[in-house]
Amino acid sequence: MQETKPPAHRRRPRLVVPSRSDLLLRNFTELIGGPLGSRSAPGIVSPGAFTVERVLIIMTVLAALAGIVVKGYCRVNGWESPSQFYSTCYSDFPELFRNRGLGEGTFPFISQGSMFEYPVLMGLIAGITALMVPGEGVSDARILGYFDVNATLIAAVWIVTVLATARMTRRRPWDAAMVALAPGIVLAGTINWDMWAVGFLALGMYFFSRERLVLAGVLIGLGTATKLYPVLIFGAILLLALRTGRIRTFLVTAAAAAVSWLAVNVPFAAMNPSGWKYFYQFTEDRPAGYSSLWFAYNLVAARLRWKGLDAETINSLALNLFVLACVAIAVVALTASRRPRLAQLVFLIVAAFILTNKVYSPQFVIWLIPLLALARPRWRDFLIWQGIEGLHWAAVWMYLGQVTSGGSSQHNIDMPYYVLAVAAHMLATAYLMVRVVWDIYDPVYDPVRRQDPDDPQGGPFDGAPDTLRINLRRPLESLFPWGAKANA
Repeated sequence: MQETKPPAHRRRPRLVVPSRSDLLLRNFTELIGGPLGSRSAPGIVSPGAFTVERVLIIMTVLAALAGIVVKGYCRVNGWESPSQFYSTCYSDFPELFRNRGLGEGTFPFISQGSMFEYPVLMGLIAGITALMVPGEGVSDARILGYFDVNATLIAAVWIVTVLATARMTRRRPWDAAMVALAPGIVLAGTINWDMWAVGFLALGMYFFSRERLVLAGVLIGLGTATKLYPVLIFGAILLLALRTGRIRTFLVTAAAAAVSWLAVNVPFAAMNPSGWKYFYQFTEDRPAGYSSLWFAYNLVAARLRWKGLDAETINSLALNLFVLACVAIAVVALTASRRPRLAQLVFLIVAAFILTNKVYSPQFVIWLIPLLALARPRWRDFLIWQGIEGLHWAAVWMYLGQVTSGGSSQHNIDMPYYVLAVAAHMLATAYLMVRVVWDIYDPVYDPVRRQDPDDPQGGPFDGAPDTLRINLRRPLESLFPWGAKANA
């Protein structure tokens, strides 16, 4: 008789099931019969039609539809102030379509004299989607069409982001459900085009985890050409390259990103220099944005008759604080007894940028959601953070309703409550940073490293030995590239 070999799929690792591994979700599953049975083998036994990725896509589509429902009042009645704020359905799409010439055929960075306060690739997305709307001129029907076209494309990018996150997590694809169902994306995903940058970064991190460094760099460069924050990942890659001695990984990825960014920007900088420079000049000259630390300070200072901060002072303070935060993150990365994971460092750097930056728009919360799902997939902390961000999201619109309506405070949210909401959002983000640092110094608390030996998103750094590690308590036991130990 012919020898029968066991099927190859039995060698696949079991998937981590949230109803087993996460205490919060385990308790909630009592409503539907309890957690998945211990004798089941997800990842080994075929789930049939409802694979993890297909279920995640269904979740994302439902969440995207919920996001459209949130904007329902404005879709029916139009985007006008102050009703768009009181109804919490504000979006930049109608505003820019009316006031940046998009509805009249002006194409950002191509039409002479056009001024667009966003990076080049975001301007191209804004211009191309305007061409997709039938008709001419700025009418209510075209404004609604412009919003719907962009909301549909953002839903598609959201699905791509969820799938990229799921495929980066090896045995934990269900962690991507945090991205699929995130209240922050439901509420803020269609405020602006930030989801495109989030998607580019997620794809870049996915290909980096597969050691496709050039493609990863190209996608990160495109993300940076859409919104500047994806470039911050190179701080994390540099720290891990220093720790492992794999500097080539950093150089190849950064070079590919630089080439793709230049390929997008140089033609438009040559064609329309003033229009291309406008974004950078606007960013430097603008005052503190709503919900930033600096805006909240200026509100309190005005109430207490203190001296406020001008744009130049805020630029300097914000930059210095961010640099100090990056130095602290570098110390964590180089002194932890076990090398941090890439997602942990990227989350810390981007969160530090958000907290210190002079602008915090409500949609910035979506930058952190995929990173947190990779850095610390704990549903309790995630939902508490999202709840606080939801309160801040409502508070900023109520405050803007007061500002645009000129109404008395008894019919609006008063300044102290708005400032408290800003403080709560900042403290919640800072708490998550502390928890991630805790996981780095004590990997026993890191849920990812309980199932994976090292770093699922690390790519070339996954499983790499250290060549640089600093021991602050016992300097003689530090590890340096030029020797096994400093005292060797």
